Amino acid sequence: MVFCMVVTLAGCGASGGASTSNDALDLWNDDAQAKNELISYMEAITDENNSDYIPAENRIAVFDMDGTILCETDPYYFDHCLLKYRVLDDPDYSSRASDFEKDVAQRIQAIFDGDEDVEVSMEEHGQAVASAFSGMTIEEFEDYIDEFKAQPSPGYDGMTRGEAFYKPMLQVIDYLQDNDFKVYIVSGTDRFIVRGIAKGTLDIPRNQLIGSDETLVAPEQGDTDGLDYSFDDDDELVLGGDFIIKALNMNKVTVIAQEIGIQPVLSFGNSTGDSSMAEYATSNNPYRSLAFMLCCDDTERENGNIEKADKMYELCEEFDWVPISMKNDWKTIYGDGVTYKAD
Repeated sequence: MVFCMVVTLAGCGASGGASTSNDALDLWNDDAQAKNELISYMEAITDENNSDYIPAENRIAVFDMDGTILCETDPYYFDHCLLKYRVLDDPDYSSRASDFEKDVAQRIQAIFDGDEDVEVSMEEHGQAVASAFSGMTIEEFEDYIDEFKAQPSPGYDGMTRGEAFYKPMLQVIDYLQDNDFKVYIVSGTDRFIVRGIAKGTLDIPRNQLIGSDETLVAPEQGDTDGLDYSFDDDDELVLGGDFIIKALNMNKVTVIAQEIGIQPVLSFGNSTGDSSMAEYATSNNPYRSLAFMLCCDDTERENGNIEKADKMYELCEEFDWVPISMKNDWKTIYGDGVTYKAD
């Protein structure tokens, strides 16, 4: 993952060329392929005299979250860690957790402990999250996430769970926004968890934070279908307890079409769960487009996995995605004072 190249361009915005400065991507090494390709791309698509020019209203970028801008190895996805804590460790809830929730959480704990024979399906996890937080208002759920974010990061010294963002990727988001891009997060994590994680770090409007979905209901609604129930001034929205859809693979494409309504020109991901989104951005696009994929090849500053990284490099070669090397492209991952606690 490398985004470097010291470039100073006159002008900025839609008509004057790419808006950048010498330090816009200064956490990227100068020889990083991804950095240089992004800057070259930006120079072209922001120049009205260039055949690759893209009007500002069509400058749409989509980002996965876990493993793309946020640590997913602490020791696992944020939302899986949150569920495990809620069901097994939260003294205010653990005694009330359902047998289903406990079974899912215990299997997640087994995965944390390195048991390679245990699996938790995306549907099981999504339903367990929905039911474990059922009845909370959206604000109460986000407050709960805030408290969890404040816990020390178990796999790293020097940061909390909520600070585990990849700083070079935050620079990319800022760089895109400075060049009139509208940035969306399209994550497999629950939509309200995405919003809770993003709060305080990502300067992205809430309606551009997209994730998996669960039901919302009025507290007195009961089993009454929403077609037969009317919200009134005494009502409020609470989590309904039922999982709807996991925003991974093809579901990322459909949610982009439904909620954004414009084909992205840039895609950033890190796994095969993001491949459909990457191909959607780069296939039959009327505008010049690129897909970037992070490769988890840093085992000193991050809990990397060389086997998975090599597979992603192979996929990048096959599908013409731009690889980002966490090891070779970035000067830092989490910033000064943060160290990975290797086993």
